[in-house]
Amino acid sequence: MSEPTPDNSEEDIITKEMGTSEIEPSDTEMAEAGPSNPDPCDAEPKKAKRKTAKGRRCRCRRRRRRGQGNFSSFATYFPRVLKQVHTGLSLSRESVNVLDSFVKDMFERIAEEAGRLAHCSRRCTIMTEDIQTAVRLLLPGELGKYAVSEASKAVTRYRTSR
Repeated sequence: MSEPTPDNSEEDIITKEMGTSEIEPSDTEMAEAGPSNPDPCDAEPKKAKRKTAKGRRCRCRRRRRRGQGNFSSFATYFPRVLKQVHTGLSLSRESVNVLDSFVKDMFERIAEEAGRLAHCSRRCTIMTEDIQTAVRLLLPGELGKYAVSEASKAVTRYRTSR
């Protein structure tokens, strides 16, 4: 290594301590060098156009993510359901938060599984059979069967009330 000069003695001391022989280029040297081409992994990926057998693009391949902006929680529904089952009982704020996160997590799991089932059957739309199958797959044993029967009863009650 060269002798330290008065103007860059600190840089030479640092390079001696670190054991490197090269000094990194300064900002002015980088600006003079001009812009470099970005690495292939830094460049934005091009959208691949997938086409079906008839020559049309498959719309179900598109991923649509909806934001969580408008929907806050299921917290308003827990006291109503609790009042139907056990009158006079109430829930603490912490228990409402736990229940809310549980319901959101189960909703996401069921939606993901139903989406996978629809994709496997080469459909773009999640149908009621997909939801029922996802519930049966995710909830163990009798709990899955009971959930499907209660959901079916709720749907028929809704349809008759309209």
